[in-house]
Amino acid sequence: MSIHLLQDGTVNMNSCNVIAKGNQLDIDEKVLDMQSAEALTKHIQPKTPVALNLSGKGILNKQIEKTVEINQGNFNKVLPNGNIDDFYIQNFISGESSFISVIRKSEADKWIGQLRELGFVPLSLSLGPFPVDSIIPQLNVYDNDIQFNGNIIRRDEQSHWINYRYDESALTSFALKIESEGINEKLIIPYAIAFQLILAAKLDIIQVNVSSLEKEFNNKLSNNKLKVNGFLILTVFFLLLLINFVLFSWLNSSNAKLNLQASKFAQSSSNIQDINDQIKEKEGLLQNLGWDGGINKSTLIDQVAALMPGEITLRELTVNPIDLNSSRTQKTLIFFNRRINITGASDKIIPVNEWMARIKTKKWVKNIQLESYAFNSEINTGQFTITLDY
Repeated sequence: MSIHLLQDGTVNMNSCNVIAKGNQLDIDEKVLDMQSAEALTKHIQPKTPVALNLSGKGILNKQIEKTVEINQGNFNKVLPNGNIDDFYIQNFISGESSFISVIRKSEADKWIGQLRELGFVPLSLSLGPFPVDSIIPQLNVYDNDIQFNGNIIRRDEQSHWINYRYDESALTSFALKIESEGINEKLIIPYAIAFQLILAAKLDIIQVNVSSLEKEFNNKLSNNKLKVNGFLILTVFFLLLLINFVLFSWLNSSNAKLNLQASKFAQSSSNIQDINDQIKEKEGLLQNLGWDGGINKSTLIDQVAALMPGEITLRELTVNPIDLNSSRTQKTLIFFNRRINITGASDKIIPVNEWMARIKTKKWVKNIQLESYAFNSEINTGQFTITLDY
């Protein structure tokens, strides 16, 4: 439940029951705008565990640079000349900031004691809206700024809190939902602290360290574990008997299935061999057709041409050229797979070597070499041939 302490000394209380059913949390018994803790007894049974949140008058919230531990030395940044032993302190760290909330122990103990007198079992105490950080991913809020029931929260792109302030006139502009269930904005904090309490073993709880509450919480946790362990032992014995019966039945039927599978396997082996033979035959056909894995040859040619120095004149570029010697021997067309032949002209060999060095930087180039370079006196220039494997 959340208790907001107003400036005129009155209080506004809001409460909801959160029930864990398997992997799902259900919100039950929603109670709004109570004026006293006694009103809670009409809606919640005694001995019910309670997560308590206090806000408003008497609670100081201050943002400082990120501080892991609050001691008397740095407590003066929060409350100058204050004695740390007189206060309960909550340190919510978000990004590079610490949001420190403090309340006098006497004020907080008064509310804890009142709940105990009414028969409830308080297990945790938190201050301000900061526990809401654990349930923001569940809310239908898609902006960095969040506003509900007077609380205004600004966050950065990494969901770290930039600052927080309270303005009682600040209300949400749209209907809030937890997952798919609608929720009143006054119940956001009660739901958040109940969510933290239920998942205490898996979350870093944003709360005040109150030794009496920690002791009560640990006792509650130990009792639950004892009940769970006893139930688990009985369940294990039952499961062992069930598994024994199921295993015996399965082995009988499995034996018959294995005999059937053995005969099918022998037939499948011959089928696999036939399939492998067909694959090899089709691979050979693809090689004869010159298919080389669907490489975009026009892209390779564009890259080669883009690297050509201006002193070179390109004469011919052939992709997967014909292997004349093999074709003549086998009396069918045989191609050089994944090869590019380049012929051209250049007055000097230096630009040709430079072009080859540039081409060699491409990752797809496996090998490149200059097959020939000769000066042709009739056309007064050098002629070259380059072989490139990709």
